[in-house]
Amino acid sequence: MAHSNPGFSQSPAFSNNSNDLVNWQAAQSAQGKAGQQPVVNGGMTAEQLNDLYSKPSATPVDTDRMTYEDVVAKTVGAFAVLLVGAAIGWFVPALAVVGGIVGLVLAFVNIFKKRPSGALVLAYAGFEGLLVGGLSSYFEAAYDGIVVQAILGTLGVFAVTLALFKSGRVRESKRATQIFLVAMLGYLAFSLISFVLQLTGVTSGQFGLRSIEFLGIPLGFWIGIIVVLLAAYSLVMDFTQIKVGVERGVPRVFGWQAAFGLVVTIVWLYTEILRMLAILRGNN
Repeated sequence: MAHSNPGFSQSPAFSNNSNDLVNWQAAQSAQGKAGQQPVVNGGMTAEQLNDLYSKPSATPVDTDRMTYEDVVAKTVGAFAVLLVGAAIGWFVPALAVVGGIVGLVLAFVNIFKKRPSGALVLAYAGFEGLLVGGLSSYFEAAYDGIVVQAILGTLGVFAVTLALFKSGRVRESKRATQIFLVAMLGYLAFSLISFVLQLTGVTSGQFGLRSIEFLGIPLGFWIGIIVVLLAAYSLVMDFTQIKVGVERGVPRVFGWQAAFGLVVTIVWLYTEILRMLAILRGNN
């Protein structure tokens, strides 16, 4: 099943493609065998053998495998760095441009890097924080209290989505993912057209085509609701891939890739909610 979040989709460790999975497992098996040392029983007493086999089974941490706790720790670390960057961007909004450009470059590096790098993920989070902080500062100056509203909205969507996923009420499916991909392509096309029309002066609204009213409410608000639902489903896919990775026993370093994927989705969710609220409050 295809996964839309580039933070996961380029990694065979999280892939649902059977060929990718077989190749990845073969590589891991070869690495494991290369690191094994021959065991010599000669000279071991019965007591030593008994001690050897009576030891508790190795935990995922002992075997250097990814765990849910490890993913949580790495994700919290990435968001801590993002918040530091956001604080800097808040007080120096001009750095948002730098954060956006460097963050985009680092995003592609993290996406296509075969083995995740904690340093690169944290660097991405820091520069992305500059962008988020600058945008937040701009909208807060225009609409007092909007940032707190957007943060609460983001946390609410994340918490509800996680709860529904853990309860088994919401799951990734092939049909839902196909609808998601089509909707995302449509949204990207709409955003590009809106940007071009706004850049060329065809539309004069602050938010381009999103400023056009439909049933007395800006089109951007209606679209925003749909996009928030898309972001929520993207979280479901992220949770699914993390579950697959833990059950598959991928190396612990891939926890950084999981953290990267979650940061990408949650930042997207936050910025969409922030814009949707700005459109609604601007209309009032």
